[in-house]
Amino acid sequence: MTPTLATAALALASLGAVAVTAAPAAADPCGFDETGSDAFYRHCTSDGSHVVIKVEVAHAADYERCVGPGRTWLGAAGKIQGAHYAGRTC
Repeated sequence: MTPTLATAALALASLGAVAVTAAPAAADPCGFDETGSDAFYRHCTSDGSHVVIKVEVAHAADYERCVGPGRTWLGAAGKIQGAHYAGRTC
């Protein structure tokens, strides 16, 4: 194999490895996520902990909520602007 072909093969192999490892993470992101109609927060943990998140609401007061492992529905995507870990467990 010529050096140019070897370099191209290595570059393509590297791109393939990135695509394979990046796809699962994008399918189930940790933290805030929304679809076209709903907003969610996914708490990714292996220890079963519950955490406090701050939910940012459009045209209303923000609030805190305790969520457990996995995906929690927060409300309509048009109403919920975001959510983030508040830095403590509950």
